[in-house]
Amino acid sequence: MKINTKIYPLALSLFFGVTNQSDACTGITLTAKDASVVVARTIDWAGSEMNNIYVVVPRGQEQQSLLPDGTYGGKKFTAKYGFVGLGVQQPEFVVDGTNEMGLSAGLFYFPKYGKYRPYSKSNAANSIADFQVVSWILSQFATIDELKAAIDGVQIINIEPSASTTHWRITEPNGHQVVMEIIDGVATFHENPVGVLANAPDFRWQETNLNSYVNLYPGTAKPQKFGPITLNSFSGSTGLLGLPGDFSSPSRFVRAAFLKTTAIQQSNGYETAMQSFHLLNNLDEPFGFDWAPGTATFDMPSATQWTIASDITNRKIYYHTMYDRTIREIDMNAIDFSNVSFQYHPLDKTKQETIIPIRINM
Repeated sequence: MKINTKIYPLALSLFFGVTNQSDACTGITLTAKDASVVVARTIDWAGSEMNNIYVVVPRGQEQQSLLPDGTYGGKKFTAKYGFVGLGVQQPEFVVDGTNEMGLSAGLFYFPKYGKYRPYSKSNAANSIADFQVVSWILSQFATIDELKAAIDGVQIINIEPSASTTHWRITEPNGHQVVMEIIDGVATFHENPVGVLANAPDFRWQETNLNSYVNLYPGTAKPQKFGPITLNSFSGSTGLLGLPGDFSSPSRFVRAAFLKTTAIQQSNGYETAMQSFHLLNNLDEPFGFDWAPGTATFDMPSATQWTIASDITNRKIYYHTMYDRTIREIDMNAIDFSNVSFQYHPLDKTKQETIIPIRINM
Protein backbone atom coordinates (compact mmCIF):
# COMPACT_ATOMS: atom_id res chain seq x y z
CA MET A 1 0.00 0.00 0.00
CA LYS A 2 1.49 3.32 -1.04
CA ILE A 3 0.65 6.65 0.43
CA ASN A 4 -1.34 9.08 -1.72
CA THR A 5 1.01 12.04 -1.60
CA LYS A 6 -1.60 14.37 -3.06
CA ILE A 7 -4.23 13.72 -0.40
CA TYR A 8 -2.16 13.01 2.71
CA PRO A 9 -0.73 16.51 3.29
CA LEU A 10 -4.20 17.95 2.72
CA ALA A 11 -5.61 15.58 5.30
CA LEU A 12 -3.07 16.66 7.86
CA SER A 13 -3.22 20.40 7.29
CA LEU A 14 -6.96 20.84 6.76
CA PHE A 15 -8.50 18.00 8.72
CA PHE A 16 -6.25 16.75 11.50
CA GLY A 17 -4.63 20.02 12.43
CA VAL A 18 -5.74 22.33 15.21
CA THR A 19 -8.61 24.55 14.14
CA ASN A 20 -11.36 26.61 15.67
CA GLN A 21 -13.88 25.40 13.10
CA SER A 22 -16.73 23.06 13.87
CA ASP A 23 -15.97 19.39 14.52
CA ALA A 24 -19.38 18.78 16.00
CA CYS A 25 -20.50 15.23 15.22
CA THR A 26 -23.55 13.86 17.06
CA GLY A 27 -24.65 10.23 17.32
CA ILE A 28 -27.87 8.51 18.43
CA THR A 29 -28.94 4.88 18.79
CA LEU A 30 -32.51 3.63 18.40
CA THR A 31 -34.18 0.22 18.78
CA ALA A 32 -37.25 -0.82 16.79
CA LYS A 33 -40.16 -2.86 18.09
CA ASP A 34 -38.76 -5.93 16.28
CA ALA A 35 -35.43 -5.39 18.18
CA SER A 36 -33.58 -4.03 15.14
CA VAL A 37 -30.82 -1.64 16.24
CA VAL A 38 -29.98 1.51 14.30
CA VAL A 39 -26.89 3.61 14.97
CA ALA A 40 -26.93 7.02 13.30
CA ARG A 41 -24.75 10.10 13.36
CA THR A 42 -23.75 13.31 11.63
CA ILE A 43 -20.26 14.17 10.42
CA ASP A 44 -19.68 17.89 10.89
CA TRP A 45 -16.65 19.81 9.72
CA ALA A 46 -16.52 23.51 8.77
CA GLY A 47 -12.77 23.73 8.24
CA SER A 48 -12.83 22.43 4.67
CA GLU A 49 -14.87 20.40 2.25
CA MET A 50 -13.66 16.85 2.80
CA ASN A 51 -13.14 14.06 0.32
CA ASN A 52 -16.16 12.05 1.50
CA ILE A 53 -16.21 8.41 0.40
CA TYR A 54 -17.65 4.99 1.11
CA VAL A 55 -15.29 2.05 1.43
CA VAL A 56 -15.85 -1.69 0.90
CA VAL A 57 -13.23 -3.92 2.55
CA PRO A 58 -13.16 -7.69 1.83
CA ARG A 59 -11.96 -10.46 4.11
CA GLY A 60 -8.21 -10.88 3.79
CA GLN A 61 -7.52 -7.23 2.99
CA GLU A 62 -4.19 -6.15 4.48
CA GLN A 63 -3.77 -2.72 6.02
CA GLN A 64 -0.98 -0.97 7.87
CA SER A 65 -1.14 2.10 10.05
CA LEU A 66 0.32 5.44 9.17
CA LEU A 67 2.95 6.92 11.47
CA PRO A 68 3.72 10.56 12.34
CA ASP A 69 6.53 10.61 9.76
CA GLY A 70 3.98 10.00 6.99
CA THR A 71 5.00 6.41 6.24
CA TYR A 72 3.03 3.18 6.48
CA GLY A 73 5.25 1.68 9.17
CA GLY A 74 2.78 1.05 11.96
CA LYS A 75 0.67 -1.92 12.96
CA LYS A 76 -0.26 -4.39 10.21
CA PHE A 77 -3.61 -6.15 10.29
CA THR A 78 -5.46 -8.49 7.93
CA ALA A 79 -9.26 -8.41 7.83
CA LYS A 80 -10.94 -11.38 9.46
CA TYR A 81 -14.28 -9.77 8.63
CA GLY A 82 -15.37 -7.71 5.66
CA PHE A 83 -16.96 -4.35 6.32
CA VAL A 84 -18.47 -1.25 4.76
CA GLY A 85 -17.82 2.23 6.07
CA LEU A 86 -18.00 5.91 5.27
CA GLY A 87 -14.68 7.72 5.38
CA VAL A 88 -12.92 11.01 4.83
CA GLN A 89 -9.89 12.07 2.81
CA GLN A 90 -8.37 8.60 2.26
CA PRO A 91 -9.85 5.07 2.26
CA GLU A 92 -7.85 4.17 5.39
CA PHE A 93 -9.74 6.81 7.35
CA VAL A 94 -13.09 5.09 7.88
CA VAL A 95 -15.06 7.21 10.33
CA ASP A 96 -18.16 5.05 10.75
CA GLY A 97 -19.00 1.56 9.55
CA THR A 98 -20.36 -1.93 10.16
CA ASN A 99 -18.77 -5.32 9.61
CA GLU A 100 -20.40 -8.52 8.34
CA MET A 101 -20.96 -9.71 11.92
CA GLY A 102 -23.03 -6.61 12.67
CA LEU A 103 -20.46 -4.86 14.86
CA SER A 104 -20.52 -1.10 14.38
CA ALA A 105 -17.77 1.40 15.19
CA GLY A 106 -17.65 5.17 14.84
CA LEU A 107 -15.07 7.86 15.58
CA PHE A 108 -15.96 11.21 17.18
CA TYR A 109 -13.69 14.15 17.94
CA PHE A 110 -12.73 14.44 21.61
CA PRO A 111 -10.63 17.62 21.93
CA LYS A 112 -8.67 18.49 25.07
CA TYR A 113 -10.05 15.67 27.23
CA GLY A 114 -8.40 12.57 25.80
CA LYS A 115 -4.68 11.87 26.00
CA TYR A 116 -2.72 9.29 24.05
CA ARG A 117 0.62 7.88 25.15
CA PRO A 118 3.54 9.55 23.35
CA TYR A 119 4.53 7.78 20.15
CA SER A 120 7.75 5.78 20.31
CA LYS A 121 9.58 4.50 17.22
CA SER A 122 10.51 1.39 19.18
CA ASN A 123 6.81 0.54 19.42
CA ALA A 124 5.93 1.38 15.81
CA ALA A 125 4.80 -2.19 14.99
CA ASN A 126 2.04 -1.95 17.64
CA SER A 127 1.07 1.66 16.91
CA ILE A 128 -2.16 2.50 15.13
CA ALA A 129 -3.35 5.94 14.04
CA ASP A 130 -6.57 7.04 15.71
CA PHE A 131 -8.25 7.59 12.32
CA GLN A 132 -7.54 3.95 11.43
CA VAL A 133 -8.93 2.48 14.65
CA VAL A 134 -12.43 2.04 13.17
CA SER A 135 -10.96 -0.02 10.30
CA TRP A 136 -8.95 -2.08 12.79
CA ILE A 137 -11.97 -2.75 15.00
CA LEU A 138 -14.31 -3.67 12.16
CA SER A 139 -11.77 -5.92 10.45
CA GLN A 140 -10.73 -7.81 13.58
CA PHE A 141 -13.62 -8.22 16.01
CA ALA A 142 -17.16 -9.59 16.24
CA THR A 143 -17.87 -8.45 19.82
CA ILE A 144 -17.00 -5.71 22.28
CA ASP A 145 -15.43 -8.26 24.64
CA GLU A 146 -12.99 -9.29 21.89
CA LEU A 147 -11.99 -5.66 21.46
CA LYS A 148 -11.50 -5.19 25.20
CA ALA A 149 -9.23 -8.25 25.31
CA ALA A 150 -7.05 -6.88 22.50
CA ILE A 151 -6.90 -3.13 23.17
CA ASP A 152 -3.92 -3.25 25.55
CA GLY A 153 -1.85 -4.83 22.79
CA VAL A 154 -1.95 -1.70 20.62
CA GLN A 155 -0.92 1.91 21.11
CA ILE A 156 -3.29 4.46 19.62
CA ILE A 157 -1.44 7.52 18.32
CA ASN A 158 -1.91 10.81 16.49
CA ILE A 159 -0.27 11.02 13.08
CA GLU A 160 -0.32 14.80 13.50
CA PRO A 161 0.91 15.79 17.00
CA SER A 162 -1.16 19.00 17.11
CA ALA A 163 -4.42 17.26 16.21
CA SER A 164 -7.35 16.62 18.51
CA THR A 165 -7.78 13.29 20.22
CA THR A 166 -10.83 11.16 19.43
CA HIS A 167 -13.17 8.71 21.13
CA TRP A 168 -15.25 5.88 19.71
CA ARG A 169 -18.75 4.41 19.82
CA ILE A 170 -18.86 0.62 19.46
CA THR A 171 -22.19 -1.21 19.15
CA GLU A 172 -23.19 -4.86 18.85
CA PRO A 173 -26.26 -5.90 16.79
CA ASN A 174 -28.10 -6.74 20.04
CA GLY A 175 -27.83 -3.07 21.07
CA HIS A 176 -25.01 -3.37 23.61
CA GLN A 177 -23.00 -0.17 23.23
CA VAL A 178 -19.85 1.24 24.81
CA VAL A 179 -17.84 4.43 24.43
CA MET A 180 -14.06 3.97 24.33
CA GLU A 181 -11.93 6.89 25.49
CA ILE A 182 -8.15 7.12 25.87
CA ILE A 183 -7.58 8.96 29.16
CA ASP A 184 -3.97 9.49 30.27
CA GLY A 185 -2.87 6.84 27.79
CA VAL A 186 -5.26 4.17 29.07
CA ALA A 187 -8.26 2.83 27.14
CA THR A 188 -11.44 3.19 29.19
CA PHE A 189 -14.79 1.66 28.24
CA HIS A 190 -18.06 3.25 29.36
CA GLU A 191 -21.42 1.51 29.04
CA ASN A 192 -23.78 3.79 27.08
CA PRO A 193 -27.40 3.20 28.10
CA VAL A 194 -28.32 6.71 26.88
CA GLY A 195 -27.45 5.82 23.29
CA VAL A 196 -26.04 9.27 22.53
CA LEU A 197 -22.52 10.50 21.85
CA ALA A 198 -21.09 13.90 20.96
CA ASN A 199 -17.65 15.36 21.60
CA ALA A 200 -16.01 16.86 24.70
CA PRO A 201 -16.16 16.74 27.69
CA ASP A 202 -15.91 13.03 28.48
CA PHE A 203 -18.92 10.75 28.17
CA ARG A 204 -19.51 10.38 31.93
CA TRP A 205 -19.66 14.19 32.30
CA GLN A 206 -22.13 14.43 29.43
CA GLU A 207 -24.31 11.73 30.97
CA THR A 208 -24.24 13.45 34.38
CA ASN A 209 -25.05 16.81 32.81
CA LEU A 210 -28.46 15.47 31.76
CA ASN A 211 -29.46 15.98 35.40
CA SER A 212 -29.31 19.74 34.78
CA TYR A 213 -32.45 19.33 32.66
CA VAL A 214 -34.57 17.33 35.10
CA ASN A 215 -37.33 19.95 34.70
CA LEU A 216 -37.89 19.10 31.00
CA TYR A 217 -40.61 16.71 29.90
CA PRO A 218 -42.52 15.94 26.68
CA GLY A 219 -45.87 17.57 26.01
CA THR A 220 -47.22 21.00 26.91
CA ALA A 221 -46.70 22.84 30.17
CA LYS A 222 -49.81 23.27 32.30
CA PRO A 223 -51.13 26.75 33.19
CA GLN A 224 -49.48 28.21 36.28
CA LYS A 225 -50.84 30.77 38.75
CA PHE A 226 -48.50 33.75 38.97
CA GLY A 227 -49.86 36.08 41.61
CA PRO A 228 -53.11 37.59 40.30
CA ILE A 229 -52.61 36.27 36.74
CA THR A 230 -52.38 32.86 35.07
CA LEU A 231 -49.45 31.98 32.83
CA ASN A 232 -50.29 29.92 29.74
CA SER A 233 -48.22 28.33 27.02
CA PHE A 234 -47.93 30.26 23.77
CA SER A 235 -47.96 26.97 21.87
CA GLY A 236 -47.68 23.21 22.27
CA SER A 237 -44.56 21.26 23.21
CA THR A 238 -43.57 23.71 25.93
CA GLY A 239 -42.64 20.88 28.27
CA LEU A 240 -39.23 21.01 26.56
CA LEU A 241 -38.98 24.78 27.03
CA GLY A 242 -35.34 25.41 27.88
CA LEU A 243 -33.94 22.60 25.74
CA PRO A 244 -30.58 23.99 24.57
CA GLY A 245 -30.50 24.96 20.91
CA ASP A 246 -26.87 25.96 20.34
CA PHE A 247 -24.26 23.73 18.71
CA SER A 248 -21.84 23.21 21.58
CA SER A 249 -21.14 19.58 22.39
CA PRO A 250 -22.97 19.58 25.78
CA SER A 251 -26.04 21.20 24.22
CA ARG A 252 -26.11 18.80 21.28
CA PHE A 253 -25.78 15.82 23.63
CA VAL A 254 -28.76 17.02 25.71
CA ARG A 255 -30.86 17.86 22.66
CA ALA A 256 -30.12 14.50 21.01
CA ALA A 257 -30.85 12.61 24.24
CA PHE A 258 -34.28 14.23 24.72
CA LEU A 259 -35.27 13.92 21.08
CA LYS A 260 -34.36 10.24 20.75
CA THR A 261 -35.81 9.31 24.14
CA THR A 262 -39.18 10.94 23.40
CA ALA A 263 -39.35 9.64 19.81
CA ILE A 264 -42.12 7.12 19.08
CA GLN A 265 -40.69 3.63 18.65
CA GLN A 266 -40.93 2.40 15.07
CA SER A 267 -41.83 -1.11 13.92
CA ASN A 268 -38.66 -2.20 12.13
CA GLY A 269 -35.13 -1.29 11.19
CA TYR A 270 -36.02 0.53 7.97
CA GLU A 271 -38.62 2.75 9.65
CA THR A 272 -36.23 3.42 12.53
CA ALA A 273 -33.40 4.40 10.18
CA MET A 274 -35.70 6.84 8.40
CA GLN A 275 -36.79 8.23 11.77
CA SER A 276 -33.16 8.78 12.77
CA PHE A 277 -32.63 11.10 9.80
CA HIS A 278 -35.54 13.27 10.98
CA LEU A 279 -34.14 13.37 14.51
CA LEU A 280 -30.65 14.27 13.33
CA ASN A 281 -32.03 17.07 11.15
CA ASN A 282 -32.30 18.92 14.46
CA LEU A 283 -28.52 18.67 14.85
CA ASP A 284 -27.58 19.81 11.32
CA GLU A 285 -25.12 22.70 11.36
CA PRO A 286 -25.63 25.51 8.83
CA PHE A 287 -22.38 26.64 7.28
CA GLY A 288 -21.19 30.10 8.30
CA PHE A 289 -21.81 30.62 12.01
CA ASP A 290 -18.45 28.98 12.84
CA TRP A 291 -16.64 31.88 11.17
CA ALA A 292 -16.31 35.46 12.28
CA PRO A 293 -18.13 37.75 9.82
CA GLY A 294 -16.20 38.13 6.59
CA THR A 295 -13.51 35.55 7.42
CA ALA A 296 -14.84 32.46 5.60
CA THR A 297 -12.67 31.81 2.55
CA PHE A 298 -14.95 29.24 0.89
CA ASP A 299 -18.57 28.13 0.84
CA MET A 300 -20.43 24.81 0.98
CA PRO A 301 -24.06 23.83 1.60
CA SER A 302 -23.61 22.76 5.23
CA ALA A 303 -21.06 22.07 7.94
CA THR A 304 -22.90 18.74 8.36
CA GLN A 305 -21.24 17.10 5.38
CA TRP A 306 -23.05 13.75 5.63
CA THR A 307 -25.41 11.78 7.83
CA ILE A 308 -25.41 7.99 8.17
CA ALA A 309 -27.96 5.60 9.65
CA SER A 310 -26.91 1.94 9.93
CA ASP A 311 -29.40 -0.83 10.63
CA ILE A 312 -26.76 -3.13 12.11
CA THR A 313 -29.24 -5.91 12.87
CA ASN A 314 -30.27 -6.23 9.22
CA ARG A 315 -26.89 -5.07 7.79
CA LYS A 316 -28.16 -2.09 5.81
CA ILE A 317 -26.44 1.29 5.64
CA TYR A 318 -28.23 4.48 4.62
CA TYR A 319 -26.75 7.94 4.08
CA HIS A 320 -27.34 11.36 2.59
CA THR A 321 -24.99 14.28 2.08
CA MET A 322 -24.90 18.05 2.21
CA TYR A 323 -25.16 18.12 -1.58
CA ASP A 324 -27.93 15.58 -2.05
CA ARG A 325 -30.37 14.66 0.70
CA THR A 326 -31.72 11.74 -1.31
CA ILE A 327 -31.17 8.71 0.95
CA ARG A 328 -28.93 6.03 -0.53
CA GLU A 329 -28.68 2.41 0.65
CA ILE A 330 -25.82 -0.09 0.81
CA ASP A 331 -27.22 -3.58 1.42
CA MET A 332 -24.40 -5.59 3.00
CA ASN A 333 -26.42 -8.79 2.50
CA ALA A 334 -25.77 -8.46 -1.23
CA ILE A 335 -21.98 -8.36 -0.78
CA ASP A 336 -19.84 -11.51 -0.84
CA PHE A 337 -16.98 -10.36 1.38
CA SER A 338 -14.86 -13.35 0.35
CA ASN A 339 -14.88 -12.25 -3.30
CA VAL A 340 -15.62 -8.53 -3.44
CA SER A 341 -12.69 -6.28 -4.34
CA PHE A 342 -11.37 -3.56 -2.08
CA GLN A 343 -12.92 -0.35 -3.36
CA TYR A 344 -13.92 3.17 -2.48
CA HIS A 345 -16.14 5.71 -4.21
CA PRO A 346 -17.31 9.29 -3.61
CA LEU A 347 -20.53 9.66 -1.65
CA ASP A 348 -21.89 11.91 -4.39
CA LYS A 349 -21.60 11.13 -8.10
CA THR A 350 -22.71 14.68 -8.77
CA LYS A 351 -22.72 17.43 -6.17
CA GLN A 352 -26.27 18.66 -6.51
CA GLU A 353 -29.69 17.93 -5.08
CA THR A 354 -31.91 15.39 -6.80
CA ILE A 355 -34.92 17.41 -7.95
CA ILE A 356 -37.98 15.50 -9.17
CA PRO A 357 -40.23 17.72 -11.31
CA ILE A 358 -43.96 17.54 -10.62
CA ARG A 359 -45.80 17.55 -13.90
CA ILE A 360 -49.25 19.09 -13.81
CA ASN A 361 -51.90 17.61 -16.13
CA MET A 362 -53.54 20.18 -18.36
